Amino acid sequence: MNKVVNGADEAIYDIPDNCTIMLGGFGLCGIPENCINALVRKGVKGLTCISNNAGVDDFGLGLLLQTKQIKKMISSYVGENAEFERQLLAGELEVELTPQGTLAEKIRAGGAGIPAFYTRTGFGTEVAAGKEVRAFNGHQHILEHALNADYAIVKAWKGDHAGNLIFKATARNFNPLMAMGGKITIAEVEELVPNGELDPNQIHTSDIFVQRIFQGKDYEKRIEQRTVAV
Repeated sequence: MNKVVNGADEAIYDIPDNCTIMLGGFGLCGIPENCINALVRKGVKGLTCISNNAGVDDFGLGLLLQTKQIKKMISSYVGENAEFERQLLAGELEVELTPQGTLAEKIRAGGAGIPAFYTRTGFGTEVAAGKEVRAFNGHQHILEHALNADYAIVKAWKGDHAGNLIFKATARNFNPLMAMGGKITIAEVEELVPNGELDPNQIHTSDIFVQRIFQGKDYEKRIEQRTVAV
């Protein structure tokens, strides 16, 4: 099976309207910039996007929000995007906010074939509304259902033609979890190398989870908030 494709547009060519997509990244770190731009160009709409955050107004998932291609966001932190706020308050965007650790576990569980799990996080808050509650070891827990997606789009530092991936530092974040959770996983990498060049002991995501891979280009790697000494 040849997994290497010629760029982002070819990688996302069959993503249809009204599907569910997981997109890796934490803030603006480790986001699949090339594929997001390709989705904007394709004009696919009605998307349900599962992502830790919603980008900023003019970068990352913020680009898909600007063009109103996203129908629903399942996220943890969304405080850096004014257009997200506007659409939410105007009733134009459906939003499911999830505690960050719970979101990570919902994605991991989906990739591991675990349909649901209990967690103490969120009990006694709005997060628990309508959810089953059970006591374990003297504490109340709420039932959370796993997440899966039609497509998972991740960004890695290095990958080989087979689809093995290595993530760099904090850009690892949600990417390995999401790579397991999509029916079809697309990986864009900064460096694509022949099979056998990656140290097997350093691989974070095995090729078994990846269906398409390509070498990205023109990465901006924008810093979300810059702190400097005065």
